[in-house]
Amino acid sequence: MILFPAIDIRNGKCVRLTQGDYNQERIYCDSPVEVAKQWESEGAAYIHVVDLDGAKTGKMTNLSTIEAIVQAVQIPVQVGGGIRSIKSIEAYQKIGVSRVIIGTAAIEDKAFLRAAIATFGSMIAVSIDARKGMVATNGWTYTSDVAAVDLVQELDELGVETIIYTDILKDGMLAGPNFDELAVINDTTKQNIIASGGISSLQDINQLRKMNLYGGILGKALYDGTLSLDAILKDDNNAR
Repeated sequence: MILFPAIDIRNGKCVRLTQGDYNQERIYCDSPVEVAKQWESEGAAYIHVVDLDGAKTGKMTNLSTIEAIVQAVQIPVQVGGGIRSIKSIEAYQKIGVSRVIIGTAAIEDKAFLRAAIATFGSMIAVSIDARKGMVATNGWTYTSDVAAVDLVQELDELGVETIIYTDILKDGMLAGPNFDELAVINDTTKQNIIASGGISSLQDINQLRKMNLYGGILGKALYDGTLSLDAILKDDNNAR
């Protein structure tokens, strides 16, 4: 299972939100680039970046910062937040981003999603952000009437290979992932599922491994020191 340290960017800074609430923001570092270099030095194999400004506005507000991150590390970087056009994907591809994550547009603009998959193939992932099993969009500010499991099945038919599944009510709470919901999602599809939201202990990570998930995103637990990449990697090596 791949572990993805998260770097959420707002106003050019590395922040964390609680349950996706833009009014519950904590700034952890003024330099997302330095944070990316730190995670790489501690053994990260992949970095997950979210443009929180972009998620809310649909614009690539932090493109220059993300480019600086890509240039500063040797490991692959996946990016989400406000990607709603082929032009945006091309811009991220040009600066060396390995995978782009489509969120709101996966629900609101199926023609764009189909075109993106047809053009960029496995570079395209879809983010499913759910609140009580229902998909949320526009930077988690709106909860739709689309069930997450139904969207997963539809994405399967469209040829999506990777899904990032976030349980919003678990995000930033350090109370563990929604294992039941993840199990349903994982059993619904053969797509690569990356769990996000609430991962806060080695036990959580080991449980996700037992579920044979493709990956897990680490956020607040890393920033608050509840988890360390070093401890996780040692535990993984011992398990082998």
